[in-house]
Amino acid sequence: MDPRSSAQDVHRCDLCETAIVHSYCDFCHVNLCKLCIADHISDGYDKHKIVPFQERRSTLIYPKCATHPHKNCDWQCKNCKDIFVCSSCTASEKHRGHIFVEVSEVYMRTKNAIADEANKLENLISPTYEEIALDLENQLANLDGGYEKLTTTISKQGEQWHTEIDIIINKKKTVISEIKVKHRDLLQKHLDEIKQIQALINQTLLAIGEIKKSTEVSPTIEYSSKIREFSKLPPKLKITLPTFIPKPLGHEKLYNMFGQITPLSTATEENVLSLNKPNTSVRELLDEPELVATIQTGYEQLRSVTYLNEDCIWTFGSTKDIKCFNMKGELLHTVSNRSEQFPNGIAVDSDGNLIFCDGKSRTVNKVKNGKTEELIRLRGWVPCQLCVTSTGDLLVTMFSDGEAQSKVVCYSGSTEKQAIQFDDEGKPLYSEKLKAKYITENRNHDICVADSEAGAVVVVNQNGKLIWRFIGHPSVTKKIPFKPYGITTDSQSRILTADCYNHCIHILDQDGQFLRYIDNCDLKNPYGLCVDNNDNLFVSEVHNGNVKKIKFLR
Repeated sequence: MDPRSSAQDVHRCDLCETAIVHSYCDFCHVNLCKLCIADHISDGYDKHKIVPFQERRSTLIYPKCATHPHKNCDWQCKNCKDIFVCSSCTASEKHRGHIFVEVSEVYMRTKNAIADEANKLENLISPTYEEIALDLENQLANLDGGYEKLTTTISKQGEQWHTEIDIIINKKKTVISEIKVKHRDLLQKHLDEIKQIQALINQTLLAIGEIKKSTEVSPTIEYSSKIREFSKLPPKLKITLPTFIPKPLGHEKLYNMFGQITPLSTATEENVLSLNKPNTSVRELLDEPELVATIQTGYEQLRSVTYLNEDCIWTFGSTKDIKCFNMKGELLHTVSNRSEQFPNGIAVDSDGNLIFCDGKSRTVNKVKNGKTEELIRLRGWVPCQLCVTSTGDLLVTMFSDGEAQSKVVCYSGSTEKQAIQFDDEGKPLYSEKLKAKYITENRNHDICVADSEAGAVVVVNQNGKLIWRFIGHPSVTKKIPFKPYGITTDSQSRILTADCYNHCIHILDQDGQFLRYIDNCDLKNPYGLCVDNNDNLFVSEVHNGNVKKIKFLR
């Protein structure tokens, strides 16, 4: 250690500035050595408070009383708006019957509150602001990269369009070449026929020439005229060249088909500090979703998956058995449907009990402690898919006998609370045919149905009023008509739905705006979907029987 630095760290007397400090004046806030104490208090001992240096700033300095200047104010009068008073004031007629509190108690209480505030400022609020500032700095640092990715994505879309346009042009050129060959063949065939007739005419002219020279009677008399035969001219072949009729380029339509750029969102959210609970931050979509795990269930037709807990999922396929697997793919439990057919839909309630729809018996059932109990029995209707709401109610999609009608019904226990079937104009909200209608409740309590037959995601609010429909996103790579199956939502109220035949998943915001696809992770015919408490996505692939766990949020 540098001796000069060590010497500078020693506290010295403020009066002589050379001797090492020994004491401290708590009234004047001055460092004093032994020799300088007498000089410092020479103007009056009562004007100073000398304490050991280690106990400095331990003496409370009370305000002087305005009425009795020779006394300190040791009290506060609660009846007089907490003014400072001395002991003489407390005994005066002015303050008779008033309530007094000791200044030292108020001081210590306030001092502790200030220390607590300093602790919160230093250890909670200041670090939180540092985190916010760091987050903003990171956002600024990543701004160029983020926009570069955006422009790269647009460029890739442009390349796909150019590729598709080149393919279309080549197909059109191929068609033209085929037409040209056919055109050539027709003309050549007609030309061959004309030349054949020309040859016959020339033969006839030669024969006539011989007869004209000859004086023989028989050939001349036996000659048969060919004028009528050759005067019947063949039809004139008129073939019109094909034409290309270009359709007008609608700039606005092309602009919209190319894709949508979501507007810059500058919404702010309330940021609340808590000592016990961390802030909930907005979770953004990953640029490239990641495959975390693949679970092989053994089903030939895997129709659905639902989340039980951090280590378990329930699944069902084309058999009567509903199976529970852990993340290692190990079979933990099996529940068999008593009607001997596969269930129509499964869900898990807040207590972790399995709930399933049985179309054959027209029932909704709960499996509790290994025993199956009937919750709901329908008449004239067949239950399809279902979900459990945030309040513990059941939402069940169903179709009528004869498949003439479809609706969503909300149940509290076994009691019907609400039926959702028609819009404000009395038109059916959902398609009529018996097709999968997976259902989920969003975090904002909207009710979302993936209506595969209608080729739409239909969203109503909790009162059953239609909010919006999503009928797919224009794409040059997703060419099969949109037919959504599984549907789920994440912690940010985004909606995810499975596009089975285009081997992808559509992600929408809560207002129905398309955000992006999940079309990597080697997805094959995604069908059922669910999201766990950490926003991991589980996807059941209908034909190969696999469940894929995918991370899609940051």
